[in-house]
Amino acid sequence: MSDLFKKAISLGLGLTIVSKEKVEKVVEELVKRGELAPSESKALVDRLVERGDEERGVFKSAVQEQVQRVLKELKVPVQSDIAELEVRIAGLERRVAELEGSAPLEGTLPETRTE
Repeated sequence: MSDLFKKAISLGLGLTIVSKEKVEKVVEELVKRGELAPSESKALVDRLVERGDEERGVFKSAVQEQVQRVLKELKVPVQSDIAELEVRIAGLERRVAELEGSAPLEGTLPETRTE
């Protein structure tokens, strides 16, 4: 599933890049035909690129929100859930070792049998 979202993000970013290249070509054509002053062309391209960056940010946010929603619906644990469980498991392991009487003291070697 994450592969699908990565492809969607790449497609969105790819479209933004292609659009930038097309915008530059169109602006160059406008300058060549005299419909746009060369001094205005850079400002226009910059505005359009900025707009593309904004759109990419909006697209990325939308995808991230969708991913988070799907993960929540699927009840996929987040990192903090996993960390909390690891702490609980470590505590339980210590408690079991204490109850079994097999908890080695820190800095001591395990007992060896001599028969």
